[in-house]
Amino acid sequence: MPEDAAYLAELRDAAERAVSAWSINLAAIELVSLSENAVFRVDATDGARYALRIHRPGYSSLPELESELLWTEALGEAGIDVPAAVRTPDNRGYVSVSTPGWATPRQVGLVGWLDGGTLGHLLEKAPDDSARAQHFAELGRAMARMHEHTTNWTPPSTFVRRVWDADGLVGHDPLWGRFWELPELSAEQRTLLLRARESIWQELTDYGCDAAGFGLIHADLHSYNVLVHGDRFTVIDFDDAGFGWHQYDLAVALSGLRGDPTFPAMQRALIDGYRAVRPLPAEALGLLPLFLLVRRLVSLGWLHGRPELDHGNRVAPLIAAACEETDTYLSGTRGQTAR
Repeated sequence: MPEDAAYLAELRDAAERAVSAWSINLAAIELVSLSENAVFRVDATDGARYALRIHRPGYSSLPELESELLWTEALGEAGIDVPAAVRTPDNRGYVSVSTPGWATPRQVGLVGWLDGGTLGHLLEKAPDDSARAQHFAELGRAMARMHEHTTNWTPPSTFVRRVWDADGLVGHDPLWGRFWELPELSAEQRTLLLRARESIWQELTDYGCDAAGFGLIHADLHSYNVLVHGDRFTVIDFDDAGFGWHQYDLAVALSGLRGDPTFPAMQRALIDGYRAVRPLPAEALGLLPLFLLVRRLVSLGWLHGRPELDHGNRVAPLIAAACEETDTYLSGTRGQTAR
């Protein structure tokens, strides 16, 4: 992701021009996050604060972004803590901005500013495993509330989001990229991942997309996409949200703990928190190891789809871990869930 002075100046110029669509009297604007999207903190002269996001080009269409907004608004109306979208005076959820240096315009959205730090940072500073487990239990409850809501919510006919089904996860053209085409893979590793892709695709296809366990999911609900401020526990960044299996959200939440000795305890806490809100049948839970493997493979696809990023020495150990888990899966000795 380019971070040179000219690019940063373009982003700031676009952000300042976008703010005018909301009729905000600007006091200050500051870039606070730059990854695939750029996020600015916006301070208004009346004391109000906002987060303005310039979305990356080519990932979500305007109808997809508008659908994302409809979902988060519905979640908020149901009492689930998510960022509160701010529409323009003429009721638009997004405005289009461009600069001479951009080939295509980008969509910009605005939400109310949220204080607090990420759950990820809170977990890093947790005094003991018991405190970490409590945080994971709360994450499980938040996730279950979202799943419960969307199981009973009917989107409008115009609603469109990506689909994290067998094709979207491990099909011929997965949403996050062809993980088996990473240039760092050896021929043997590539063959192994291709075998796994075919097997996983068939297993997920056979499992099916039953409405009780397949619906709108966040799809990237790791601990750094949750903000904690006092008792407030807010899920943020719905960029990847779409239709998928509920177990995939669970797998994403746990994926950063693979290899950690506390993994079994954190998994139990997450599941217990989830089950305190809605059922999680044993059959569905039994597939969690499969979805953990899928998340590993999908993450390799994400790396493959972003060759412009400096991956450093990250790729080799990620490939090794994925291949080891894939070999276990293909041998029929998948690990079991903690309960």
